[in-house]
Amino acid sequence: MAQLAVAKENEGLSYQFQESNEIDSQKTGFDLGTFVGDLNVDDDATSDDISLEGLQQELEDCKNDQVVANILSKGTKLREYTKGVENNIRKVELDSIQSLDQPQRVFVPAPPEYLAMDYIKESDNLVSLHEQIRDCDSILSQMETLLSGFQAEIGSISSDIKILQEKSMDMGLKLKNRKCKFAFFKQVAELKLANFVEDIIVPPRMVDIIIDGEVNEEYMSTLEILSKKLKFVELETMVKMSKALKDVQPELEKLRQKAVSKVFDFIVQKLYALRKPKTNIQILQQNILLKYKYVVTFLKEHGKEVYIEVRGAYIDTMNKVLSAHFWAYIQALEKLQLDIATSSDLIGVDTRNSSLFSRGREPLKNRSAVFALGERIRILKEIDEPALIPHIAEASSIKYPYEVLFRSLHKLLMDTATSEYHFCGDFFGEEPIFYDIFTGPFSVIDEHFNSILPNCYDAIGLMLMIRIIHQHQLVMSRRRIPCLDSYLDKVNIALWPRFKMVFDMHLNSLRNANVRNLWEDDIHPHYVMRRYAEFTASLIHLNVEYGDGQLELNLERLRMAVNDLLIKLAKTFPKPKLQTVFLINNYDMTIAVLKEAGPEGGKIQMHFEELLKSNTALFVEELLLEHFNDLIKFVKTRASEDQSASSERPIAVAEVEPLVKDFASRWKVAIELMHKDVITSFSNFLCGMEILRAALTQLLLYYTRLSDCIKKIVGGSALNKDLVSISSIMYEIRKYSRTF
Repeated sequence: MAQLAVAKENEGLSYQFQESNEIDSQKTGFDLGTFVGDLNVDDDATSDDISLEGLQQELEDCKNDQVVANILSKGTKLREYTKGVENNIRKVELDSIQSLDQPQRVFVPAPPEYLAMDYIKESDNLVSLHEQIRDCDSILSQMETLLSGFQAEIGSISSDIKILQEKSMDMGLKLKNRKCKFAFFKQVAELKLANFVEDIIVPPRMVDIIIDGEVNEEYMSTLEILSKKLKFVELETMVKMSKALKDVQPELEKLRQKAVSKVFDFIVQKLYALRKPKTNIQILQQNILLKYKYVVTFLKEHGKEVYIEVRGAYIDTMNKVLSAHFWAYIQALEKLQLDIATSSDLIGVDTRNSSLFSRGREPLKNRSAVFALGERIRILKEIDEPALIPHIAEASSIKYPYEVLFRSLHKLLMDTATSEYHFCGDFFGEEPIFYDIFTGPFSVIDEHFNSILPNCYDAIGLMLMIRIIHQHQLVMSRRRIPCLDSYLDKVNIALWPRFKMVFDMHLNSLRNANVRNLWEDDIHPHYVMRRYAEFTASLIHLNVEYGDGQLELNLERLRMAVNDLLIKLAKTFPKPKLQTVFLINNYDMTIAVLKEAGPEGGKIQMHFEELLKSNTALFVEELLLEHFNDLIKFVKTRASEDQSASSERPIAVAEVEPLVKDFASRWKVAIELMHKDVITSFSNFLCGMEILRAALTQLLLYYTRLSDCIKKIVGGSALNKDLVSISSIMYEIRKYSRTF
């Protein structure tokens, strides 16, 4: 009975299990095809490692397996399902054992032998159940293997789907980019086509303006459009292959020819206006011609031959106009010229017999006109002043040294050249055209300059012109206009040799001077020396900011020559004192003139100061010997002897007494005579007082030595009553110093 109950119970469990499977199968209505769907198991072209071959066949074979279908329909994992089956079997086994061991069950326990028999009777069922369980386990194991493979295949398919999705997105992006590029290229093509059409067509309005319109601002803008179209047709290779060119090119050529002809007539008409008298060329250029400068540009690009003709017409017109203007200006300036020097106006030339001077010292009154710089230096400070207006200057009856006219002429040249240089660059775009225009004006100025320069003997004026040229070069450099560089260099090169020649004429006049003709019985400064001093001071002043070593060397040669001549003139005086006075007066005058010119006397001034100092010492000795000869000889010979060591004739009181009494009796009168002598001898009062003070100081030194000598003589104290006190002599010296 127990075995029967167990068997029934097992059968009931099996039945329930099968029934539950059938019910679940019926409830779910599982269809493997529906679950799996129409899987495309074809080989992916991009997947070389995954093969799905045979998967469809295996799925078809398991389609009718209700267990597999139930598992797949519920989505149960294989391991969980297997674990559930094992738990159910274990539970059935435990329940069967518990039903046998429990005494409280409704079944009456059977004897052991009956239980054994029941087990034996049910052994076949148990074996069958065991086999079923083992078969089920085998099926489940196979199912696990199948589902594991299926899971791996599904993962591979998911990876492939992801790759396909990325490729699809990439292809979509590329497609979008292609659409954008296509749209961009389409726009570019449309724009190029539109530009092509715009550049190649010839609007009727443009034709009307080119043919019938007046040359004005609208005409200029139309010329620019026509120039653009002509360049487009000539340069673009795409246009040369288009059929539209055959229709448009003849019309464009006709328009070009018409435009070139029309603007040529227009610009030539404007150029002829430059030739009218009293025309302000610069205003016409700036206010009219520059407004139409594109006309010249158009001719240069599309009518080269006509442009060359226009260029030549402008060069010819401006060459003649400017040449005429400069010629007229030079003619007017020549009427204002003041002649300063001739070939005879030299430092060492005797002018007493000339018509210009009536007396030997007459040149002193005219030194500012020939040798002195004077107010002529102002021209360098007025370098940027406007050029002279000839008719105004002529109306005021004012004459000017040539350097003033020279500056004015070159100021006009610089301003005209600057304006023309800028205009040529702006209007023609060619700076070299300037040199073709100014060949005429340069020739006119050169002709005038070449006629003036050989007859110029004004060395100061020549040096002023050299400095003016230098200043003008600086002005043009600041303006950054190089067009006059070569011309100004040429003028500078012409001025220096002429200056050197005139300077050498002055130098030779001193070296070859006739001393007899130049000598005058007058100890005051000689007019030749004054000429030299003023001439040298002028050149030194003009060389201050330039430091020309060659000029300094020439001035040193001139100094040596004039010093030799001065010594020769001094030797013609019969007395040495007069010779010394003559030299002192000339040296003092020279130093004074050099100082008036400024503190730039340099070596030359220092040389004359040394000569003045040495000759002053000579004059002081000569003046003292004239009045105190015995005293000075005694002091120089006897007073310097050592009385204690001398074994020869000692100085006696009788030897000294006459000297002391003579000095005491007439020393004041002698000093007064010396004072009068100095006043009459030296033309410079200050210099004379300085010499007198030096003489009195030297006299005081001699007398002091005499007093010291008397103190050493035996019995010399007897002469103290006749000695003049040092304080008395000092008082007289101070008295004349106050006069000084």
